[in-house]
Amino acid sequence: MLLFVLICFLTYLSNVILFNLNELNIPPEHIPYILNSFPILAESCVANSECPHKSVVGKNVCWGYETNCNKSNSYHVRPRCPGDHRGWVKTKEAQYDTFYTQADFGYIKEQIQELMVMCKASYPSDSSLECSKYLRFCRGRNLMLNFTSLTGRGDNLRYKMDILGPGQIGGHCHLYSERLKQESEHMSALQSWAPEMVNFVKTLQRPISDGMCDITIDKPTYIMKLDATVNMYHHFCDFFNLYASLHVNSTHPSTFSRDNHILIWETFTYESAFKDAFKAFTKNTIWDLKKFRGKVVCFKNVVFPLLPRMIFGLYYNTPLIYGCERSGLFHAFSKHLLHSLNVKLHLRSNDKVRVTLLSRGTAYRSILNEQAIVEALLKIKGYHVQRVMYDRTVPFSEQLEITHNTDVFIGMHGAGLTHLLFLPDWAAVFEVYHCEDPNCYSDLARLRGLKYVTWEDKTKLKQQDQGHGPGGVSHSKFTNYSFDVEEFLRLVEICAAYVRNRQDFNNFIAASTLKQSHEEL
Repeated sequence: MLLFVLICFLTYLSNVILFNLNELNIPPEHIPYILNSFPILAESCVANSECPHKSVVGKNVCWGYETNCNKSNSYHVRPRCPGDHRGWVKTKEAQYDTFYTQADFGYIKEQIQELMVMCKASYPSDSSLECSKYLRFCRGRNLMLNFTSLTGRGDNLRYKMDILGPGQIGGHCHLYSERLKQESEHMSALQSWAPEMVNFVKTLQRPISDGMCDITIDKPTYIMKLDATVNMYHHFCDFFNLYASLHVNSTHPSTFSRDNHILIWETFTYESAFKDAFKAFTKNTIWDLKKFRGKVVCFKNVVFPLLPRMIFGLYYNTPLIYGCERSGLFHAFSKHLLHSLNVKLHLRSNDKVRVTLLSRGTAYRSILNEQAIVEALLKIKGYHVQRVMYDRTVPFSEQLEITHNTDVFIGMHGAGLTHLLFLPDWAAVFEVYHCEDPNCYSDLARLRGLKYVTWEDKTKLKQQDQGHGPGGVSHSKFTNYSFDVEEFLRLVEICAAYVRNRQDFNNFIAASTLKQSHEEL
C-alpha cells in the first residue's frame, strides 16, 4: 500500500513538473540549459513517458553564470575577439574575459555575485529583501507596498522618484539599514531602485499573515520602470534587461514561466507599438499603478529588474572593450523573443541573398535618392530586394517576420535598426550613414555578433542642409541625404559576400532545398 501511494505521488509530481516544463516559455535549444539548472525537471522528464526532451537530459551544458560552469560547457554562442583591444588589457585571454563580463552571461554572474541581503528573514512567514550593488536589481518575499498617497495625484506619473514615501515599502525582517543606505548612490529614476528602497522599513507585523494589506498578490510580480516606449531602441533596453533579470533571478524552475504579473511603475496606461514583446514574459494583462491607487498591497514574490539607463549597464551606456563581438546573452534574448512570438525562418526556394531596405517615413534622415538605389539593387540577379516601412500599419510580429528572414538589413541611423537583434546569425547590417553617432548601432551589431558596414567616403554623399536640431543647432541627425549609387551598391555587395561565405547560411539554403524536394516527392 505504501509503495502504491509513493508511486502515485511520484506520478503526480512528475505530471506537475512536466506541466511546468511545458508551460515554460523557452526555445527548444535552451531546454538542455534549463534541465541542467534544475535537476528536478530533468528527473521528472525521465520519469514521465510523455516528456519529449529525454534526449537532452544529462547533457552537460550551462548558461555561464552557474557555480562551477566550465567555459567549454557554457552557452554555445560565445564571444570572439579577433581585433586589437587598444591597450585596455595585457592579454588576449583578459580581453575575452573583459568582454564576457561586460556584455555576456558573465554580466549576469557579476549581478548574482553582488547580491546582498538587505532585510533578513528569520521564519518562513517573514519578509526578505536582497539587492545587487547600487540597488540595480532587487527581489523580495512577503513585502508591503503602500500606494495610498497616490490618491489625488493624477494619471501622469512617470519617471517620478516619489511614488513611495518613507515607510511605504517594507517587511517584517532584520533590516540592514546602513547597508541599504550605502548602496543608494545612484539616485535616479531609471538608474536604480534607490528612490524606492531608501523608504524601506521593518514592519512590526508580518505583512501577509498579520493582514496588513488590502490586496495580496500571490503570483510572482515584476515591477518595471520603462524607458521611452515609442522608440524601439530604448524600449528594447527594457525588454532586454527584463530578460537578463530572469537569469539573475533564476532560483526556481518556474523562472521562465509566463504565469506572472508585470506592474509598470507609472500611472499612464501602457501602450506601445512594441507591446507584443511582453508576450515573451507574461500571459497576463499589463498593470500600471492606477490598479493599486489608494491601496496597501502585499506581494508574495516580487522582482525589481535591472533598469534601462543604469550607469555602466548593459545595452545602453555599455563600456565595451575593443576587438570583441558576439554576446551569447544577446543571442539567447533574440531566440527567446522570436520563439515566444512564433517567428520562424522561411524555407528558401533559391540561394539569392535577401536584401531589405528600411525606408523612413520621418522628416529627417531620409534617403533622397532611395528610388534610384532600389532600382539599381533590383537589377542585381543574386539579390531578392524589398523596401519596407515599419510603421503602425505593420504589426510588430509581422515586422519581426520580415527582419528574421533578411540576410542584409539596410537603414539610416535610427531606432528601426534595433531590428538587427532579430536577424539570423549569418546576417549583415548596413547602417547607410551613422549621422555622427558611430557607436550606437555598430555596438549593438557587435553585441549580436553580426557583420556591420557603414558609409566610408563622405565625398560620395550629399547632405541636404546643415541640419535643424533642437534650439536651432546644426546637427547631422536632423537633415536628409542622397548617396552615390555605385558606392551604395559596393557596400551592399560587401555585406552580401559576407553572407554567401557563411557556412550556416549555406547550410540553411541546402536544408531548404532538401526539404522542398522531399515535399515534392
